[in-house]
Amino acid sequence: MTEHYPRVEALQAEAPLWQRRLRNYWKLVRADRPIGAFLLLWPALWALWFAGAGRPTWWVVAIFVLGTFLMRSAGCAINDFADRHVDGRVERTAQRPLAIGAVSPREALGVFVVLSLVSFALVLLLNRLTILHSFVAVALAAVYPFMKRYTHLPQLVLGAAFGWAVPMAFTALQEQVPPLGWLLFAATVLWALIYDTMYAMVDREDDLKVGIKSTAILFGRFDRLIIGLAQAAMLGLLWYVGELGGRGLWWQLGLLAGAALFVWQQYLIRARERHACFQAFLNNNWFGLVLFAALFLDYLA
Repeated sequence: MTEHYPRVEALQAEAPLWQRRLRNYWKLVRADRPIGAFLLLWPALWALWFAGAGRPTWWVVAIFVLGTFLMRSAGCAINDFADRHVDGRVERTAQRPLAIGAVSPREALGVFVVLSLVSFALVLLLNRLTILHSFVAVALAAVYPFMKRYTHLPQLVLGAAFGWAVPMAFTALQEQVPPLGWLLFAATVLWALIYDTMYAMVDREDDLKVGIKSTAILFGRFDRLIIGLAQAAMLGLLWYVGELGGRGLWWQLGLLAGAALFVWQQYLIRARERHACFQAFLNNNWFGLVLFAALFLDYLA
């Protein structure tokens, strides 16, 4: 005998209101898609291990890990607020909670404010200089989503927002940002330019229709070349950071593995096909993990 099961949508509709609202907030902050949090987390961990000479204070690491996920979630909320009038016209974002009316603009702003305040409460456990740096982090997170309307380089603003955890990590552990820290920050900005350009290549056709600006549109047919140059520059910066930090064989092996991943990403985006470009974007999570593993093992050795 064949059994008939109710549709998932019907079951969701029968769920209590508070459960549906929490589910919508969960999707709003992309808790079901943590890739952005990981891309924010890896540079923070690189910086903490460099700043702490391989042995960073455990509770500082915990604060940064938790703060990373909170601020990424806050960034998603303000991003969807900024894009609420265009997300419905872009294939990849058409089902976001604000685009379909499941979450109101006021609610999205409220989520951004609450998560930012919780993150700030965590930062208050750190020193004064790190607290001052946190205001820059919040400002960058709030400004980035609106940049795609005014400049073709919003990816650089995203890089500064995602990379600001690097100087904060150094101030938290050393109460200063040495040249090594600023070079690592520059490498992180370049990394965001790399992976977010790949991400923007997925939406390029839709963005042109709705008037959204991006590096994928700015670079045009030179997108792969410019991404490749940025990848080479990033690897060069990371090599020099390793030299300044006295790193050895494991770090060098990590850079070689990272270079191989960059080559694979170039292969994926060769035809500029949407799904393949998105896979190249996702592959950057492995790049971040490989570099952190190499740094961890290098200090351990």
